[in-house]
Amino acid sequence: MDTKSLFKQLITDFHDSPIRPLIRRDLDLPLDIEKIVVVTGMRRAGKTSLLLDAIQTLRQSIDAKRILYLNFEDERLRLRTEDLDLILQAYRELYPDQDLSQCYFFFDEIQEVEGWEKFIRRLDDSVSRHIYLTGSNSRLLSSEIATSLRGRCLSYEVFPLSFMEFLRFQKIEPDSVSSRGRALMAAQFERYLVQGGFPELVHIESADIRRKILQDYFDVMMFRDLIERYQESNIPALKYFLKRLLESVTSPLSIAKIHNEMKSAGFKVGKNSLHDYLAMSEAVYFSVIASRYDPSIVRQTMAEKKAYVIDNGFLTQLSFRYQQDHGKLLENLIAISLRRQQPQLQFIKGVQECDFLLSSPGVQIPIQVAYDISHPDTREREFKGLIKAAHFLKADSGILVTLNEEQIIEQQGVRIHIQPAWQFVMSLPDPLLQSSS
Repeated sequence: MDTKSLFKQLITDFHDSPIRPLIRRDLDLPLDIEKIVVVTGMRRAGKTSLLLDAIQTLRQSIDAKRILYLNFEDERLRLRTEDLDLILQAYRELYPDQDLSQCYFFFDEIQEVEGWEKFIRRLDDSVSRHIYLTGSNSRLLSSEIATSLRGRCLSYEVFPLSFMEFLRFQKIEPDSVSSRGRALMAAQFERYLVQGGFPELVHIESADIRRKILQDYFDVMMFRDLIERYQESNIPALKYFLKRLLESVTSPLSIAKIHNEMKSAGFKVGKNSLHDYLAMSEAVYFSVIASRYDPSIVRQTMAEKKAYVIDNGFLTQLSFRYQQDHGKLLENLIAISLRRQQPQLQFIKGVQECDFLLSSPGVQIPIQVAYDISHPDTREREFKGLIKAAHFLKADSGILVTLNEEQIIEQQGVRIHIQPAWQFVMSLPDPLLQSSS
């Protein structure tokens, strides 16, 4: 079958097929704006479902034939840049009476086609102002859009399920008031803490099957998004680095130390390549990088970093060390929850040390994470770091996130909100409002 005929088949098959029932996510894509809407996120996090949900909504108000959807991961599509115009030719031949300027174009994983940005710019310039794109690489999409489509697009990020979405997928109504409800929230949160939030895995009970699926996610991410996309040839070095990234979660990340380890183990890789690997892992949403807070942007850029992994399922299923280390799992989960709310993740270190900084307009709130503060030494250490961080930021309050303890106390002029983790993540982006209620 030639390419144009294949496009015709894919277009008509989609128009003839109902969209399976979808569970609503927290993010709704705007449907009444003349901007290119770009959705990025890791594979299997729910980008396609988000597009299909938007299409389902559109189908309630416009003719379904005005909506064109293509998934460029379809193995039948082996496209060159010049093939993309065949999409428009195929659509015009199928529906000659339709006005293309009134059509909606949804292109899933468009980064699979080299040179896609030129086609999208022409589409936006001369055909339609209703364009929706997804991709699994934030750096490729953002850099190419910034160059070719500056000022024309809105970008959104999709992460694995938040805890609220995790409950919604199980048809559990949030209840933080009744004793029974709070007990249910705490129990579900512990499951979420260990299992993670990839949508496909919510209803899978078998740990062995979850492990195999997550390993497959990891392999696809590594081979398609890293090795193929970046044309990386030093595969053993990349695999080792990603393994070390998993093992270093919650700890300061030292590229120099990892480089020395790899040299001693016989790997031939430059330090600059490891910095590239780190940037690549963040671009494909495998890792989230936290920077040490500093009022100076230059010093902050040069300061040490921490790396967190996009979903706790990767930690528990790809590394045995985390299956019982719920303290590190909790810190990783809080890191990802905060990253959902703000584009940059920060921690505080120096005379004052604190795990995270929640920033909103005019407000900076230090956040400490400790799974269990029942031991007096642990409690004192966590309070001390939080109070010093609050003084450093000139903040009058801070948050201590624990597994299940809840209390508000005041020390040295700082109001400390001790919150159960499930309550904290449910109350974002305004956790202090929840604590004060």
